Amino acid sequence: MIQAPTSQVRSAAVTIDGVSKAYEVRSGEDVLALERIDLDIKPGSFVAVVGPSGCGKSTLLSLLAGLTPLSSGSLSIDGEQVLKPHPKVGVVFQSDLLLSWRSILDNVLLPIEIKKMDRVKYIPRARELLAQVGLGGFDDKFPFELSGGMRQRVAICRALIQEPGLLLMDEPFGALDALTREQMIMDLQTMWLRLGNTVLFITHGIDEAVFLADRVIVMTPRPGRIARDLQIDIPRPRSWNTVHESAAFQQYVREVREIFEAQGVLVAH
Repeated sequence: MIQAPTSQVRSAAVTIDGVSKAYEVRSGEDVLALERIDLDIKPGSFVAVVGPSGCGKSTLLSLLAGLTPLSSGSLSIDGEQVLKPHPKVGVVFQSDLLLSWRSILDNVLLPIEIKKMDRVKYIPRARELLAQVGLGGFDDKFPFELSGGMRQRVAICRALIQEPGLLLMDEPFGALDALTREQMIMDLQTMWLRLGNTVLFITHGIDEAVFLADRVIVMTPRPGRIARDLQIDIPRPRSWNTVHESAAFQQYVREVREIFEAQGVLVAH
């Protein structure tokens, strides 16, 4: 089970103001991925973004991570404009992106080395994180020796090594089998409740979004706009089976599905 340190980190506030992003394609034309996104995220909140493929979900995360430049609008984290990768941000992608030639411990410590921080100082913290996700004793293993779920746990440890105020997660469980995915979702909730940081979680899964989040941002097909900002009022901690059987959960899921049906993304039968 993923556990965070007993002391809470300083969570980050996010402001997205009139953000649009266009990409130039080979024909020379611009394809608009996102159009005028306005969103304020309070410190310590868990926000899920759900929408169809190509709606700009991952683009939004990439913009916040400072990996992609804006076309228009502005982004800020704790009032600081995002113009490059931000030190308060950790990122977890759908692919674990572990480096095959580095040990598990060295993969977790990679952000520390990139930012030229004191590697030796962070070794105990890296080992603590690995132990907390059930990978104690795997320090010297290599990625090919781990299962997909285990590799993704390492990726989460790598994102948490600096205790980021903002954790960006781009469909982190999309490639996992159903049972592993369910356990990782539960573990993520436990981690977030303990750590208290801000999370922006990108997903295709309506159930996953409603279960995890305080707010579910529902996107339109490309160009991505916000179709609905849905507040999720379900008490925490949330039990997977109990919550899925509750009338409130089923109503929230139904509401999101109805939005997608109205957009033609889902076809009701």
